[in-house]
Amino acid sequence: MSDNKKKRSSFFGTLGRWFRRAFFGPGRELLDAEKELENLSEEEREERARKMDVEEIVTPFKQYLRGFLEHKLAVGALIIVVCMFLFAFITPLFFPKYSDNYIEVTQQNMRPNMKLMNVPARLKREGIKKIDSYGQFSVGLSNEGNVFVWGDTIVGTTGINVKNIPDSVKEANIIDVAAGFDHIIAIDDKGRIYGWGSNILGQYGKPKNTYSDSIYLPDILPTQTVDPSVIKKLACGYQVSGLLMNDGTLYLWGNGKTCNNLEKIYYMTDGKSNVDDFAFTKNDMVVIIDGKLETAKADRYQTIHAVIGDEGYPLSDYLGDRKIVSAVADSTTVCLMLSDNTICFSGDFPAQSVAIPVLSDGEYFVKICAGDHHYTALSNKGRIYSWGGNILGQCDISEIKGTASDVFAGANQSYVIDGEGSLLAKWGHRGYIFGTDPNGASVFQRIANGGRMTLTIGAVAVVISTVIGIIIGCISGYFGGKVDIFLMRVTEVVSAIPFLPFAMILSAFMGRVAISEDTRIFIIMVILGILTWPGLAHMIRGQVLVTRENEYVTAAKAMGVKERTIAFKHILPNVISIIIVNLTLDFAGCLLTESGLSYLGFGVQLPRPTWGNMLNKANNSTTIQNFWWEWLFPALFLAATTICINMIGDALRDVMDPKSNSEK
Repeated sequence: MSDNKKKRSSFFGTLGRWFRRAFFGPGRELLDAEKELENLSEEEREERARKMDVEEIVTPFKQYLRGFLEHKLAVGALIIVVCMFLFAFITPLFFPKYSDNYIEVTQQNMRPNMKLMNVPARLKREGIKKIDSYGQFSVGLSNEGNVFVWGDTIVGTTGINVKNIPDSVKEANIIDVAAGFDHIIAIDDKGRIYGWGSNILGQYGKPKNTYSDSIYLPDILPTQTVDPSVIKKLACGYQVSGLLMNDGTLYLWGNGKTCNNLEKIYYMTDGKSNVDDFAFTKNDMVVIIDGKLETAKADRYQTIHAVIGDEGYPLSDYLGDRKIVSAVADSTTVCLMLSDNTICFSGDFPAQSVAIPVLSDGEYFVKICAGDHHYTALSNKGRIYSWGGNILGQCDISEIKGTASDVFAGANQSYVIDGEGSLLAKWGHRGYIFGTDPNGASVFQRIANGGRMTLTIGAVAVVISTVIGIIIGCISGYFGGKVDIFLMRVTEVVSAIPFLPFAMILSAFMGRVAISEDTRIFIIMVILGILTWPGLAHMIRGQVLVTRENEYVTAAKAMGVKERTIAFKHILPNVISIIIVNLTLDFAGCLLTESGLSYLGFGVQLPRPTWGNMLNKANNSTTIQNFWWEWLFPALFLAATTICINMIGDALRDVMDPKSNSEK
């Protein structure tokens, strides 16, 4: 047998023995060893015992490693720190659409929730008639007239849970339902109108405290009943609601400011014009009257786009003899369906949007529905299309198993059903594992990106501090004399500088200077490094003063070795243990310092996140009491990282400095 084969055989044999011991215990091997000892002579047994008594010689690194592994808590802390680094530097790679400036009002202050697409099982059993959503929750209507609510159903700080459907609604046969930002409107088969959720601006009735900008439901529909057979459309928006009848009568109620003078539009359409359709954007509304577009902000919607991203055309020129049949709207744009079965768009398109798909010959849309930033449509050939903003995966159509007959759009979701109301497909945003902040941004994504910034600043600051401390400490301790006196006086001057006030003053000064945020961050790292090295320099100087008296230093001098070589290549490696320990502890200190500066508003500025300024953003009683996830998760990540780094530093100090370890 060749040497290579013997080595492979020995290697696999060793692995096999390890595997058996790990999972089946060493019983068989012990029996074999006992039998082998029985067959040995007395002299052979004594020889084996002498070999076993020989002390194993290991390298310092292996000795340090073994000592560190004996500290179980430190090993666990090391695993946590490694996971934190991987989380901070790898996780953001999976969020290519992340933006520090992301703002979405309808998703602000959402609780940790991954159930935004969890359609209730009973609704699916009874058959889906309608699904509607405007923001954080969705409402569904079954073929049997029952209402279901799911998602983040608690309204802001009010404590109102829209999932608590009124008993009168549960007992009624509901024929239509719509969800707004913070309320739900339903109509039963007898024409009664129901509302629940927030009613502060008269979303479904006259509240206790009235506001001059609100239009109240009792003032428009005194009896609060309508003929259900002539209802054309029910829709809700941002704290407003609208009901359109077949005869063109449009009823509006809710916050008048939100939709730019709703009362003016209401009186304009009340019995004077034939309203064909209406739609709510986030801050506006549009109505279609006699085939023409009317809105309180005429300039915003007078430029028409046949395709998203084109130069646009004046509304009147583009329409020609065609009329507008219907309209649907997301937060900032309006989609108009024309009399020749074509569509066009107006409004403000987001930077990241998916262009409308090209239809085949003879194909046209029979239904279009809108979410907050996307549209989903069904064509006459049964095909499904989805386009618009796709930051949350709203346009990533999933596999559809069956023949689609209807589509519905949630705020950031889409649903496809067949003729019997069975759910064929759903896609879009499932929720936020750590909730959202006041801007509607994912706390999880901001923690990941903020961790990368916090850890980077801490690491660079420690490197700068360590390099300066090593150079000053080595030179001062080795050369002594006037050099030592001068460098130690400089060290004491730097030590005397009050770090936090100095950093705050310098940061405030930088705020008045026109510099980029990247330059500001670089300056923060340099400041942290320059002001935190004196402690390390003192410790290295003390160690070098002791080490330079050893014989090997005298021998090196006698051999003519250069002074700097002796200091940095002979003495420094012998004090490396204290450098490693100090580097670890200083890293945790720099993390806390950066986070403290950012928390006080003098570090990295928003919207760029760090763990510190995320805590600063949550520094108010309302957030602490009602939106606990906005401060708890950043605090946990920061605390876990710094505590674990300190535990690692303490363990390394015990291992590398036997004098500090009472067990040795």
